[in-house]
Amino acid sequence: MIIRRSKQEIAKIADASSIVSEVIRHLQNIVESGMTTQYIADVAKKYIVKRGGEPAFLGYHGFPGNICTSINYEVVHGIPGTKKIKEGELLKIDVGVRYKGYCGDAASTLKIGRVSSEAEKLITVTEESLYEGIKKAVEHNRLHDISAAVQIYNEKHGFSVVRDYTGHGIGQQVHEDPPIPNFGKSGRGPRIKTGMVFCIEPMVNAGGHKTEVLPDGWTVVTEDRSLSAHFEHTIVITDNGPMILT
Repeated sequence: MIIRRSKQEIAKIADASSIVSEVIRHLQNIVESGMTTQYIADVAKKYIVKRGGEPAFLGYHGFPGNICTSINYEVVHGIPGTKKIKEGELLKIDVGVRYKGYCGDAASTLKIGRVSSEAEKLITVTEESLYEGIKKAVEHNRLHDISAAVQIYNEKHGFSVVRDYTGHGIGQQVHEDPPIPNFGKSGRGPRIKTGMVFCIEPMVNAGGHKTEVLPDGWTVVTEDRSLSAHFEHTIVITDNGPMILT
């Protein structure tokens, strides 16, 4: 069931989402080659706690990190640790915040110094596909109108969308119904209605769409070890169209 949120609930999700966007902007400004992913995650936690929130991912189904940090062919759910990021790599940061009982969630792909032309294109197209999906998040459309827009845009540019992981609803829990795939046929799925709040998050690979999970039980990687990019926003459906909260 898809929940239509009250104005009070939306305001609380917006507050949590505001912290998420602040954290991501902060990390975009300070992350550089030589930092460990654990250091980056600790910086994020310190910022979240200072703002009165808590990391929504920490302990979620047993996840051990404050945020997700995924490098190059790692798609999502990378666990922060002692690994140092290097010049030319892509770092995906996925940040969830719980604040006064409600959650916000967003992700971004950071370039560490100068990256390859393929990586530049992958980042650009993935982020643009997020906004193509958001354009379809309007009342009376169907959820898979979003999915189709993301898939078509990426495949038009020669990339593939991950099919094993999806966007999602969000509220008191960081992951709620409905799942929002990054592929599908328009005209399918539940109707979109004012007051719905969910996360759209394209995960896009330079190679094939298939993924696998590493032995740590969390880190998702591309099966062919091709580069992957990830962007995400929390949005609310309003009478005037989608509003980005993160």
